[in-house]
Amino acid sequence: MDTLEQYRRLIQELLAKRVYARQDVITQTIFDSERDHYQLVNVGWRQGEHRVYGTVIHLDIIDGKIWVQWDGTDDPIAEELVARGVPKSEIVLGFHAPYKRPFTEYATG
Repeated sequence: MDTLEQYRRLIQELLAKRVYARQDVITQTIFDSERDHYQLVNVGWRQGEHRVYGTVIHLDIIDGKIWVQWDGTDDPIAEELVARGVPKSEIVLGFHAPYKRPFTEYATG
């Protein structure tokens, strides 16, 4: 299996294990394997009155690297990717401005 396919499967596995439901809010996975966009999204209602909708995690695969476009969790997905064998040089923290990326341990783009 090639690296791209490994990354696709790993991302889907990691996002799927973060799916949960509580009261009237559920977490959904959105996988676009053709264009390599992957999201974890909260959808529902809080106390029956307040709409809940928002991206929790958004990952893309761009030019063979995993881009963390957004991570709104307390358990960083980038660290989990590294723990599962993805080199930091293959992960871009896209939520950091390009000028800040060289100061991280991860890829710059």
